[in-house]
Amino acid sequence: MASNNPYKAMKMKYLVLCLATLFVCFSSRAIEQKEQEQIHGLHLANGRQSTRIPFELHSNLIIVPVRINKSDTLRFVLDTGVGSTILTDASVAQKLGMKSVRKMKIEGMGDGKSIAADVTVGNTLKMGKMQGFKHNIVVMDSEILRLSEVVGTPIHGIFGYEIFNKFVVTIDFHRQELTLTTPTKYKYTAKQGDRFPIVIEKTKPYLDAVTVVANDRELPIRVVLDTGAGHALMLNTSVNNIQLPQKVVKSQLGVGLAGVINGHIGRIPKVRIGQFELTDVLTTFPDSSAFGMKLTDQSPYRDGNLGGELLSRFKVTFNYEAGYIVLKPNKKRFKERFEHDMSGMDVRAKGKGFRQFFVENVIEGSPAFQAGLQEGDEVLLINSQSVETMGLPDIYRMFQRREGKEMHVVVRRNGRLVSANFALKRII
Repeated sequence: MASNNPYKAMKMKYLVLCLATLFVCFSSRAIEQKEQEQIHGLHLANGRQSTRIPFELHSNLIIVPVRINKSDTLRFVLDTGVGSTILTDASVAQKLGMKSVRKMKIEGMGDGKSIAADVTVGNTLKMGKMQGFKHNIVVMDSEILRLSEVVGTPIHGIFGYEIFNKFVVTIDFHRQELTLTTPTKYKYTAKQGDRFPIVIEKTKPYLDAVTVVANDRELPIRVVLDTGAGHALMLNTSVNNIQLPQKVVKSQLGVGLAGVINGHIGRIPKVRIGQFELTDVLTTFPDSSAFGMKLTDQSPYRDGNLGGELLSRFKVTFNYEAGYIVLKPNKKRFKERFEHDMSGMDVRAKGKGFRQFFVENVIEGSPAFQAGLQEGDEVLLINSQSVETMGLPDIYRMFQRREGKEMHVVVRRNGRLVSANFALKRII
């Protein structure tokens, strides 16, 4: 028998409407999620036009939080100089069960040969509100870069071009914040800084607005903007009549994808980018053999690159789609002196959590060399302070404080303690 209660009928109708709405909501979400999973390439979640992502700065390298598939948070270097997403820690790929679809060779700067790597497909990649599905990731067979040792914190991978090519990327080194903006929503204004044209060739950004002033002459140069390099400026002496400064020191400059990079370190009196002028810029000059693996007859011409030590003196915006960068000086850092280690020794982090520190190399004739410190020494104390309370950046800062500062260093060598005393001295 049908009910004649109008309130009961209205209540039933309302319940039916609610259930229908709920079904539509769930259906829409399911469809949206399904469509989202089919998207190729990187994008911002939930229709966002912009997002901010905090980063850490170690050794002038930008370290961002990344998740791959169902991983915990990983730490990647944001590198304009790399074309693909590279997982440098193969153990992560093994743990996640990432399957190789083919082998490939990776070439880069260094004295060694190209190294083997695996290509994996169908991965999910997330960095804050940025995400990508069906993403290709290259997994290196060996951790030749030893990035974790150089930076002093776990580093799992490198990526760059795919992000810079998809978004307008602003790097605020002062706030240590990354902003990704959909290109159609980014509008340049003069208050954001000075704009310079760039050219993207073989996934790398090239800048032609740089002039070096040395040996009483001005030399316009072409550089790659390389956020994955910790140095300020690198120049190739085999092109464009670039000469070594009168005062240089021979040193191991770092490690590239193809192995150790050897060369010299010196200073360029002036470097100009448009109206901006920086003085006494620390500059590395790799041996010609270090370029051999990276520069071929098919490679775009360049005289060198600008790295993180110089770029971090600006707020930098990369707009690949429109073909320009924007530079706005960081008032606090812009006029800071470019300083190099004044001890004369390179230190690397090792062990659990990268909390043990070992001497990697000692420059002949440097304060550390004259004090008797040697490669392989484990650093225990610096000026009576245990290194257990420090990170690698803290140690770097202690050796860059000021010329003439007395240092007392205790190391462990072959099971015994050795003390060394020296005064910091600018060797460049």
